Amino acid sequence: MPELTYFIGVTLDGFIAGPADEVDFFDFSGEFSTFLAHEYADTLPGHVRAAFGVAEAPLSRFDTVVMGRRTYEPALGAGIADPYPHLRTVVCSTSLEAGSSPVEVVADDPLDVVRRLKASPGRGVLLAGGGRLAGRVAGEIDRWVVKKYPVLAGRGRPVMDRPFAPQPLRLEQVRSFDNGCVVLDYVRDVAPGSGRNATL
Repeated sequence: MPELTYFIGVTLDGFIAGPADEVDFFDFSGEFSTFLAHEYADTLPGHVRAAFGVAEAPLSRFDTVVMGRRTYEPALGAGIADPYPHLRTVVCSTSLEAGSSPVEVVADDPLDVVRRLKASPGRGVLLAGGGRLAGRVAGEIDRWVVKKYPVLAGRGRPVMDRPFAPQPLRLEQVRSFDNGCVVLDYVRDVAPGSGRNATL
C-alpha cells in the first residue's frame, strides 16, 4: 500500500508561506538544492526539475501528488496547468471545474480521496499541501518530511490547520545543510502507549 507523505518546507515559527502565500524567503542554495535534486526529484515541479537538470529522472519515491486548490492556484496564475507533469496530479477542490485541466480535480471529501489513492497500487502519494488539506487528512499521513528553514515569518499559512489533537510522531532521520536548513523525517507513531489520538 502506498504511503502518504507530507513533504513540506516550514519556518522556525511554523509557517509554510507568508500571509499572501509568499515563499520566496525560503533558501534553496548550496548543497541543499543538490540534495533535493538527487533525493527528492519526484517532489519538484516540472519547471524546477528542468532547471535542476533532472527533468528525465526516473520516479523513485512517488507517482501521485495530491494538493488543495490554494496550492494549485499559483501554478494556474503562472499559466502552468499541470505543475507536476511527471506525476498523477489530484487537486481537491469544490470550486474548480472538473475536467477543465490536465490534472484530476475532485470535489469528494479529501479523506475519501487520499484513502482511495493509498488503496491503489503505486510507489507513494505526495501531499503537497496546503495546511488546510493536511489538517483534514492528518490521520492518513504516514510520513512527514519537514524541511525546517532558519527563518522566522511572524505571520502566514500554518503547517497544518486542524483542531487540538496531539499525535505523536517518531523521528527516523535528521539531515542538516550548509544553508542552515534541517530536514526531519518522521513517521506516524502507532506503538502501544504512544498516545496517538484514535479519532484522527
